Amino acid sequence: SIVASLTAATAFNFPSVVAKHRFIISESSSSMKMQESSTTPTLLEAGLSSLFDQDGIEMSPDAIEKKLLNKRVAFYFAAGWCPMCTRFEPSLLKFQQACSESKKPIEFIYIPSDRSAADHLQRSRQLGMITVSFEGKGGSSSASSIKERYNIWSGSETSVFGTGRRSGVPALIVLDNNGKELTFLAAESEGISCLDKWPLDDSSGIW
Repeated sequence: SIVASLTAATAFNFPSVVAKHRFIISESSSSMKMQESSTTPTLLEAGLSSLFDQDGIEMSPDAIEKKLLNKRVAFYFAAGWCPMCTRFEPSLLKFQQACSESKKPIEFIYIPSDRSAADHLQRSRQLGMITVSFEGKGGSSSASSIKERYNIWSGSETSVFGTGRRSGVPALIVLDNNGKELTFLAAESEGISCLDKWPLDDSSGIW
């Protein structure tokens, strides 16, 4: 399998990240928020109304469609402060590269449990992943709403979301091409072996 061919995970030497970020800040609130835009029914089914690129810039519906077209798409739940996540990610990115080389491209949407918007942006850039908005509990495209929708959040967030979760981080939700959950990959408990359960050849998982 693709997973079996991966070498043991080693830390990536990510480039330094510019501290300044471009997330759109609401003048009516001290919290950092991102503006929402109309998007496709598929993304709405997945609980999204907007996506943002690695610089925190809101993507147009056309840009989102182009980015995801003919790819396998998954939410990646993680945090930069989480050692289990950072150990898992070199293998995750190698898996993504191997899938691309096998003509089975993958796109991850980063769902952060980071502790600040600046950390969120840095991680999105480091991982090379598009992402959702970083804001407090609520908001149709906030990280919080996606965590609540799929019952996945970090242990440090139980004071916010409670203890009734299916998993902590890292974890992945593979989406079908209707924006519904296709497969849950329990990276927190299974590590890299969970990637063997990704149904890469299932046509319903290709956008």
